[in-house]
Amino acid sequence: MPSEMGRPTAAKVVVATTVALSFISFWRAAAIVLSDLASSAFYAGGIAEHAVGPAAPWFILGVMLFSFAVRSVYLESCSMFVRGGVYVVVRDAMGHFMARLSVSALIFDYILTGPISVVSAGQYLGRMLNEISDLVHYGRHVPPNAFAAVFGVVVTVYFWWSNVKGIHESSGQALRIMQITTVMVVAFLIWCPITLLYQPQTHLPPAPTPANLHFSEDALGWLNGTIWPQLGFIGMVIAFGHCLLSMSGFETLAQVYREIAYPKMKNLQYTGNLVCIYAVFCTGVITLFAGMIIPDAVRGQYVDNLLGGLATHLAGPPLLRLIFHIFVVVVGVLILSGAVNTSIIGANGVLNRLAEDGVLFDWFRKPHKRFGTTYRLINVIALLQGSTILLSGGNVLLLGEAYAFGVVWSFFLKSLGVLVLRTRRHDQEYKVPVNWHIGGKEIPIGLIFITLVLFLVAIANLFTKKIATVYGVGFTVFLFAIFTISEHINLKTLHNKRSGLEEFNLDMRPEVTAETVHARPGCVLVAVRDYNHMAHLQSVLDKTNLKRHDIVVMTVRPVSSGAGEYELSDQQLFSDYEKQLLSAVVTMAEKSGKPVDLLVVPGVDPFDAMVQTASKLKASRLVTGVSPKMDSDELARRIGLAWEKVPEPRHPFSLEIITPGRPSVYVNLGPHPPRLWPEDVDRAHEIWLRFSELFGSRLHHRDVVGVALRRLQKDLDGERREEVLKDLEKELRK
Repeated sequence: MPSEMGRPTAAKVVVATTVALSFISFWRAAAIVLSDLASSAFYAGGIAEHAVGPAAPWFILGVMLFSFAVRSVYLESCSMFVRGGVYVVVRDAMGHFMARLSVSALIFDYILTGPISVVSAGQYLGRMLNEISDLVHYGRHVPPNAFAAVFGVVVTVYFWWSNVKGIHESSGQALRIMQITTVMVVAFLIWCPITLLYQPQTHLPPAPTPANLHFSEDALGWLNGTIWPQLGFIGMVIAFGHCLLSMSGFETLAQVYREIAYPKMKNLQYTGNLVCIYAVFCTGVITLFAGMIIPDAVRGQYVDNLLGGLATHLAGPPLLRLIFHIFVVVVGVLILSGAVNTSIIGANGVLNRLAEDGVLFDWFRKPHKRFGTTYRLINVIALLQGSTILLSGGNVLLLGEAYAFGVVWSFFLKSLGVLVLRTRRHDQEYKVPVNWHIGGKEIPIGLIFITLVLFLVAIANLFTKKIATVYGVGFTVFLFAIFTISEHINLKTLHNKRSGLEEFNLDMRPEVTAETVHARPGCVLVAVRDYNHMAHLQSVLDKTNLKRHDIVVMTVRPVSSGAGEYELSDQQLFSDYEKQLLSAVVTMAEKSGKPVDLLVVPGVDPFDAMVQTASKLKASRLVTGVSPKMDSDELARRIGLAWEKVPEPRHPFSLEIITPGRPSVYVNLGPHPPRLWPEDVDRAHEIWLRFSELFGSRLHHRDVVGVALRRLQKDLDGERREEVLKDLEKELRK
């Protein structure tokens, strides 16, 4: 800001961009979730049939229908929080101990989501290369497991870099993958019924009854040789548990909720419905078709590439089937590889929340200097996933066994947390359906049923999946210990810090420009200073159309005029108060689902700072709240005077002063069409009618107004000045 002596000084500006504050549509959100959830169609059917026998497709379809119930649990949890992850729900419902335990299991789930998906993709690709090699009589094969492991590491590195760059690149990639996947799904849904019509005999997989369950030895774990699997109900629960990994991915729905654009809950419902409907057809129906079309005698050969086997056994010319088989493998590689991206996003969201709450060191939350992402957390996640791929040796069945542990326990603990909170809170924007009201009390029948089912499946998996239980419990205990130690160390410093504050990138620039803020001309500039009085910011977030205007939120860092010759240090410019203030701004923006650019400007006169910033950004509107020190008219006058001090050419813009419970006050700064009273418009029209008889069609209303203004200016500069002033005084009294 210019100094009092007129000496030009370069004001230091902080442009603070919060971590990963980029919002996405429900289409992109659904694509991210489906990259995980729908990808299970490529491996869940084969793993399930290996475990429970030919009746597995019915259980897969049942799990996909049950996903609508689990979706409702996540919708309710998200309606209570901007970040509706397992950690938040369980912590608020059952305390920090259970929250750390549940989130440890969830991280185990995320760490394995990427490896099992990308290794499955490598299996599809490796086996297709071997088939093509046989067709052309090349005579060389790649070892599928080793090839899958190397392929998995390469893909993990690719999506690691995509996530370091930010969610827009990642969600855009997921959307493109799902568009291609939809083409494959539609082709299967059309081609499979045609194939069934050409088959001499069409048979459905065995009905999902206890008599049709044929468990493999490794599917019963510690229950092998006992009477428990022979009991009908318990056998059905065990079979359902082996198929539940086909529903993995719903925790990603909660994690991307923070990034979903406004209106958040409505778009989240669209996302959940779209994901569930898509999964029913993509995973449930197509797996059922595979059980009907692939002969029983050879279906066991396609445990690692079930959809590849289905493409091979479709009706039609061999060349056409080969082309479609290649297309299926390409799609499988894309969507299964995309699940790595989804798992990194989900794990990063969970670990970010842990760091915000002091369970992890703040060191992990330090944003990337260029991209603003929590790259250190992303690095750790990618390293763990890459190590898991190498240790598995590319074995899909091994990864599938271990993967089931985190899936079911994270579902159960989330549902249990929502159930406990139903009795404590009543601010849910959405509730799981089927609620009975007896004696003035609400009985959440639907939520209780879902929680009970998940509990039974979790217990069944605990005893039937040795690998999942041993490694899952071991990994969970390890993470639990890390979180506990980190939280204990952080407690020594947390009492000096305010929890829940955002981490920011500080971009120190000598002056404000549109390039530094990345706001388009015509943006809306909102001035804030008191985080307890930001109703005007909420109003802007509610009514601004982001397709037309960007939102820039600025705060003026007061600088004493007596210290103008000394520059403030970076820490002085962006003090704890500025961090607390902009953290409150970020929270409001996240809840509204609209991104904002953040700006701190030092200045002696706050009005000069606001006006000069609006001019440099070429803002269309400057918005401020009511001042406790002056009324709206005086505030508008002071800002208007500050605008007059801006050097020519001055950028015109509107000033909006918002007072809670009252209509906004609008003032146009700079040249602008005046808002005339209706009687003045009638008067101008009457004069135009009188003169039009003399000048005809050449005369316009603007000519009448122009002459009147020039005569007024002449009178004001001449002998009739006092008469003009008296007339203006009378006008103001009306």
